[in-house]
Amino acid sequence: MQSINQRFYFVLKILLINTDDAMGGAAIACLRLLAILEQTEGIEVTMLVQEKKRDNPNVKAIAKTWLQKKLAFERFVRERLYFNFQEKNKEIRFAFSPANSGIDISEHPLVQEAEIIHLHWINFGFLSLKSLEKLFALNKPIVWTLHDMWAFTGGCHHSGDCENYEDSCGNCVQYLKNPSPTDLSNKVWQRKNAILDHSIRLRSKHNITIVGCSHWLSNRAKNSSLFKDFLVNTIPNPLDTSVFSPQNKAEARIKLGLPIDKKLILFVAAKVSVIWKGFSYFKEALEILKVQHFQHQEIELVILGECDGETIQKLPFKAHSLGRISDVNQIVSVYSAADVFVTSSIQENLPNTIMEAMACGTPAVGFEVGGIPEMIESYKNGMPSSGFLAKYKSTKSLAEGMKWILFEANHEELSKNARQKVIDNYSEEVVVGKYLEVYRSMTL
Repeated sequence: MQSINQRFYFVLKILLINTDDAMGGAAIACLRLLAILEQTEGIEVTMLVQEKKRDNPNVKAIAKTWLQKKLAFERFVRERLYFNFQEKNKEIRFAFSPANSGIDISEHPLVQEAEIIHLHWINFGFLSLKSLEKLFALNKPIVWTLHDMWAFTGGCHHSGDCENYEDSCGNCVQYLKNPSPTDLSNKVWQRKNAILDHSIRLRSKHNITIVGCSHWLSNRAKNSSLFKDFLVNTIPNPLDTSVFSPQNKAEARIKLGLPIDKKLILFVAAKVSVIWKGFSYFKEALEILKVQHFQHQEIELVILGECDGETIQKLPFKAHSLGRISDVNQIVSVYSAADVFVTSSIQENLPNTIMEAMACGTPAVGFEVGGIPEMIESYKNGMPSSGFLAKYKSTKSLAEGMKWILFEANHEELSKNARQKVIDNYSEEVVVGKYLEVYRSMTL
């Protein structure tokens, strides 16, 4: 891994902060960055989480005892109950975080020792707005990697078509039961604005660097009223392409007990019932594919993640439900076994699943939303294709993409292009180099 002795001339202490070390794309991305930095000469790195679930010695937890864990859960419950009285409906319950409940970590020894504080996803009762204010008041260099829009909105994690975050939020019709100019979203925005204004008065605004994992998210941050005057970079999540690499398809299928003579469509989600994963669009696209394509008997599905039996039974093709898998080598086998990876997410940043599938040589189909167009390159103007970009929320287009990859495209070429896309843009070497430049700029 890259040496930075010539850059720093001393050991730089970096503290990564994320709510969790087990579940969700942000936790996975943060752990991957931790692993890279652990191998980087001149860097001393630790990750601080609310409650530790994995056994990495460089991951430290705030909640260690039974009582501390109970208090952490109570903070989460308090925040959810506070929002429940104002939520528009239960479907969006976890898509808005008022951050009214959290813990002060500003006096934690790791925070005090850190020379750079690197924030990631800090919601669900971990850091409140008051916690962030105390953290910013330490006058330490802060890097904040955004995994969704929460940091610059009035509380929502994805704003959809709403652009109120470019002003001062308020009138939040998508998430709040009683939207108004001074509703909860506006109050949260006002609080964030006060924190950032105070931080700028304490120190130069250049001591805070915002990082979007996709150009889409970075551009939204730049257009926001909260971050428009801050430095915003774009650095994708990293992936170990030596681990996520193609396996022999037939061997992978045999290992997983999957048929070797079928066209396999893969869908991955920690929980497929989460509304933002758009599973209903996936199901409808499959129904279109079955009706329109005479070779539909050749198609079967593979579902990786939590999915109930009733949902599986209603799918138009035979489905192999693998449940949740934590073993990385087994996950690589799942990606390698598939002919196409499909995501029907309607709100996304830079999905790890697309990156992982493509690194394993499996072309992807996804909606044209968020950072997905930066990852999946459809064939146009003679440019090589790594998958199929479907029109947003168009099940017909999603079905067209699956059909094209399964039966019409040059699969070998697609597979090669997909992996090369990841190596060129998301490999560990590429990503760590960009972060080292950010760290270097903040220590000059």
